[in-house]
Amino acid sequence: AMAGGLEPHLEALRRELRAPDPAVLSVLLALLAVAITLLIWRFVQGRRSSRQAVLLLGLCDAGKTLLFARLLTGKYRDTQTSITDSSAVYRVSNDKSANVTLIDLPGHESLRLQFLERFKAAARAIVFVVDSVAFQREVKDVAEFLYQVLVDSTVLKNAPALLIACNKQDVTMAKSAKLIQHQLEKELNTLRVTRSAAPTSLDGSATGGPPQLGKKGKDFDFSQLPMKVEFVECSARGSKGEEGDADFEGLEKWLAKIA
Repeated sequence: AMAGGLEPHLEALRRELRAPDPAVLSVLLALLAVAITLLIWRFVQGRRSSRQAVLLLGLCDAGKTLLFARLLTGKYRDTQTSITDSSAVYRVSNDKSANVTLIDLPGHESLRLQFLERFKAAARAIVFVVDSVAFQREVKDVAEFLYQVLVDSTVLKNAPALLIACNKQDVTMAKSAKLIQHQLEKELNTLRVTRSAAPTSLDGSATGGPPQLGKKGKDFDFSQLPMKVEFVECSARGSKGEEGDADFEGLEKWLAKIA
């Protein structure tokens, strides 16, 4: 008798399951969408939090090591060409809980790609330091190194924020950030054209080449890259030399933004 009394209710439940209320279904779908969004967000945040390094790159004598020292201590110190990496935790001045690991990498031609290979996967951001005084003489070497960084598969995949720090602005002959950007875009465009043709083997088949830099069919500019690129003018030495402070407010603001 009890089973017979429950049967109508069970049948009603079966009908509800076969044809759910559209309103209930909408709520369930909305909850599912929120759950998926949260999972994706946590995954992206997890990958980002695992990349805490800011790499200081550039040619020899660009001023990377002095910038590194000034950011950490505020003090001037004599430096020499680095043959290994140096790293330290940099805390953002206006937020003691925000910090990144600064890593100063050697700029010597025989070492720089080797050290980039070692640390590139951990890079949240890259500061590419340019000697604004020697730039006109070194533009081809600067562009060559920057090109190698920008076509690296790991860098392209992770797309770390990129800052071109135009250093030594305390010197009268220093080139402006605007001119440096314009010249680098021209040189990178030339490199892209000369490197884009894949080499061929003896039988005439293509052997592959580096990834395409920028947009095919258009002259290269930095806005075409997957990462955000900014330029700042700075001086690790400062206008008053060893006795004064460094002039890199733009660099500090950028570090605070990406930390």
